Amino acid sequence: MEDEEATAVLKAVGRQIKAWREDAGMTQAELGAAIGYGDEMVSSVERGRRVPKPEFLDAADEALGAGGKISAMKKDVEEARYPKKVRDLKKLEEESVELGAYASLHIHGLLQTPEYAQALYAMRRPTYTEDEIERHVTARMDRKSIFERVPRPLLTFVQEEATLRRPIGGTLVLRQQLEHLLDIGKLRHVQIQVMPTDQEDHAGMMGPFRVLKLRNGKTLGHSAGQLYERLISDPREVQTLEMRYGMIRAQALPPQESLAFIKKVLGEGT
Repeated sequence: MEDEEATAVLKAVGRQIKAWREDAGMTQAELGAAIGYGDEMVSSVERGRRVPKPEFLDAADEALGAGGKISAMKKDVEEARYPKKVRDLKKLEEESVELGAYASLHIHGLLQTPEYAQALYAMRRPTYTEDEIERHVTARMDRKSIFERVPRPLLTFVQEEATLRRPIGGTLVLRQQLEHLLDIGKLRHVQIQVMPTDQEDHAGMMGPFRVLKLRNGKTLGHSAGQLYERLISDPREVQTLEMRYGMIRAQALPPQESLAFIKKVLGEGT
């Protein structure tokens, strides 16, 4: 794993599984046979080197007679599976009362369908393994809980027109993605705007970013590049991002016109 926090969680879970296994008088090979995994997998989980899937934990719980105590660790393990930068960003999103995001290369992560996210991560170079793709997609979908949170945060997004037309995952995946945008855009606490490609004056030419306003009154910025992600806390830099985002929203199509534009693109057969 890529960080100490996740490693500590996995090692703690592994120690618990080992303790239950030894108390049941079973070897790693016997436990593996009982739950449909090899002894190498059981060994790796007990040492905190592999992330057990929910099915592994449920099967181990039943085989070892743990009475739900092993299964109860699924949430902690699932969060530990996520990359640290994703966990950190999710925490900030959970603390946000307002989030604004400008996306220029693809549909913003919080607006993506699982199929679209899967296709996006599959294009990554150097390539991810299937397990890594699954881990990233699951983490991204988990962040979408922000739409259901109460009290509702204000969520605004500005999408470049090109992102509505780029067939990531193929035509069917893109159609489903556009339909999803239309559904999300109907929520009262969500506003999606489109920046037309023929818009000459454009304040977002420096690339995608987001602005997060937290419950404690603090405002932060976040930007991502080819090989890095950066959290921006300097008040002067955050002020610049707020100014740019305000201009971008003013230059983009209004929300209702944007939804009509998305419908138009969808009707064109993408």
